[in-house]
Amino acid sequence: MQILDGRPVRDAVLAELTGRVAAAPRPPGLAVILVGDDPASRVYVRQKEKACSKVGYHHVTHRLPADTPESELLARIARLNADDEIDGILVQMPLPGHLDEERALMAVDPQKDVDGFHPENLGHLVSGRPRTVACTPRGVLRLLAHHGIEVAGRRVAVVGRSVIVGRPMALLLNLKDAMGDATVVMCHSRTPDLAAETRRADVVIAALGRPEVLTREHVAAGAVVVDVGINRIDDPAAKKGYRLVGDVDSAAMQGHAAALTPVPGGVGPMTIAMLLENTWEAMVRREGSR
Repeated sequence: MQILDGRPVRDAVLAELTGRVAAAPRPPGLAVILVGDDPASRVYVRQKEKACSKVGYHHVTHRLPADTPESELLARIARLNADDEIDGILVQMPLPGHLDEERALMAVDPQKDVDGFHPENLGHLVSGRPRTVACTPRGVLRLLAHHGIEVAGRRVAVVGRSVIVGRPMALLLNLKDAMGDATVVMCHSRTPDLAAETRRADVVIAALGRPEVLTREHVAAGAVVVDVGINRIDDPAAKKGYRLVGDVDSAAMQGHAAALTPVPGGVGPMTIAMLLENTWEAMVRREGSR
């Protein structure tokens, strides 16, 4: 079984961006807003900071307490929208329960929405003229291309329908281009016979956010499996008392699937690489419009 490692692909993307930044009149600027103390969010933000430093980006992280009022969060976003040194704004999800995530995302200037979640950017994708594309779906396509896996003309099952992964993933796969032209079926938690749908696919992309829910019965022999999920499960035998697993039972894929992304180390590194690439492109667009 081929292991679709995302780390060398990420490293190649970051190396290319480092060269671009060195030749640019100014570095791209990325601002991250982290509200509260979610452990997974803290880790992800540190990884973003490390990647930005590596390629030479200007980056700032606004760490706000969990009880931050919504008015203060929206005011912080407004100030970043007006900051000429900032090309990309990322509001780290999830937000504490008293904050409206949709309102926060809508407050970000679409030109600085490097997550690709704003309805304006999703609309560009729906129309077939993508501008800023959600980082994880973009990273999945880049990962497949790097490993020589084509999707054109193949049947792809996307399991999950969130605007973060599943929905933009399906739209990208439908586009008329080198990494599109797939026949796509979007499955989700209400799909009556999930295994029957996914077994028909040449490529299965799992983004349900539930640990190891897809087993051998869900995947046809010789299929390519992309596991977007990253879930923490208790494991007393592990050094930290837990381990990370995907949405796919990776052990069950051994000797069955043709290719599989590891968790961690598969899609995760690509998400951060595409965030930095989106930020670079946002800067280029902003500079070109002046």
